[in-house]
Amino acid sequence: MFYPVSLRVGGERVLVVGGGAIALRKARTLVRAGARVVCVAPAFRAGFGRLHAERIRRRFRAADVAGAVLVVASTDDPKTNRAVYDACRRRGIPVNVVDVPELCSFIVPSILRRGPVQVAVSTGGKSPSLAKAIRRRLEALLGPAIGPLARKLGEERRRLLRALPPSPARMRRLKALLTPADLRKAGLR
Repeated sequence: MFYPVSLRVGGERVLVVGGGAIALRKARTLVRAGARVVCVAPAFRAGFGRLHAERIRRRFRAADVAGAVLVVASTDDPKTNRAVYDACRRRGIPVNVVDVPELCSFIVPSILRRGPVQVAVSTGGKSPSLAKAIRRRLEALLGPAIGPLARKLGEERRRLLRALPPSPARMRRLKALLTPADLRKAGLR
């Protein structure tokens, strides 16, 4: 069983082991989240050249995990994947070996993004294709208006938190920020 969580990786060193299409997709997502991504692989597909990440062209070494807050392994070599997992476990670093749930201390859900709103769907590693199908269904339900609504509510929330001291009245005002009209505009009613 996995515990769902969202991690702040902005400015943190994250290691991606692998140079193929899946490793590139994982690295892109981590770069978008603000991580300082380091990629290690003997070879990289062309898309890595446009990625804002450090590339190290060689085979993985256990010392590569030093200083990483998170590691993702996406290679087609089971021995390398196992070595990555073992190195991370020895150092207490969260690790995901793509498509090998038994070598994962965390899994990455299928994610729907609408601005600051993120909806994560997980099957606990049992069926990534089912998670993606559910995410696609949610994409149809949650339109693009959700993102701007979340930004607007966030600004209003910050303003109220600065303006009012902690109190039941402040809590009532915070709860009242999201109106039925907002919900209708966002397609939630």
